[in-house]
Amino acid sequence: NVCEEDFRTMIEETRNSSNSSCTFTHSNTMSAILITAYSVALAGGGIGTIIMSFVLVKMNTLSVTTTAIINLVVVHSLLLFTVPFRLHYYVKRMWIFKMPLCKLVSAMVHIHMYLTFLFYVITLVIRWLIFFQWKDKVEFYRKLHAIAASAAVWVFVMVFVVPVLYFEYGRSGPYNDTICFKFHKELQQESVKALNYTIIVVVACITCALLGLQIFILVKVAKKLTTSLWSHQEFWAQVKNLIFICVIIICFLPYHLFRAYYIQHVSDIELLESYNEVFLSLTALSCLDLLSFVLSGS
Repeated sequence: NVCEEDFRTMIEETRNSSNSSCTFTHSNTMSAILITAYSVALAGGGIGTIIMSFVLVKMNTLSVTTTAIINLVVVHSLLLFTVPFRLHYYVKRMWIFKMPLCKLVSAMVHIHMYLTFLFYVITLVIRWLIFFQWKDKVEFYRKLHAIAASAAVWVFVMVFVVPVLYFEYGRSGPYNDTICFKFHKELQQESVKALNYTIIVVVACITCALLGLQIFILVKVAKKLTTSLWSHQEFWAQVKNLIFICVIIICFLPYHLFRAYYIQHVSDIELLESYNEVFLSLTALSCLDLLSFVLSGS
């Protein structure tokens, strides 16, 4: 009887393990965290996007920085459009919109994260060029140039990035149409692991470089002004640059650092999936940047 009971237990555990990819794995606590994070991103990001859109309409400038901010508004808007689908899934614990939309919504978080990171880097580099007086101002001479530069980025994403994400998702294992955002089996491929490790190293190195250079600039400005530091506009302009870097450190870096551990143990611990989703939800909070720009008067 004892042997039969042990055998039944082993069979049940195997069955549960084999069906783990077909069940909603997030606990009530994890679901609450995910719902809260995406709700805050949707509310704050939506308000910030609307206000910033009105601000940009009133501006008559062709600067590269302004063009980058316009693209930020666009990429945030695209992510926010997909957030209600995520919230519905986390509340109902069942995906009812079929797998193609699941892939698109899942891919959009990653596309948003790296495009936002790119536009941050562009904006910071341009502001630093002006600070070091290598350029009095950096702007497009025609609106057509600004449109062309933006279009080039988006065409690259639509032609090369989106199709790869869309067609590669869900190829490495059986996925249930009622379960979404659970494509961890792709990470067991060596090529996918190598790509992820490369991205992690690149993001971490660029983040450290951005932070180090900004600290160097702040120290240089502090030595130059010496007295009444807090009343100088030049100092505050550099402090406001920290908004971009803080968003990267708070929203993007934790996800990448955890992902390095997650990739190594993706096939061992089921709970890591929930942790990975929580860290991924932090990246959506970068949508609050536009609201912070408005509130800080940047």
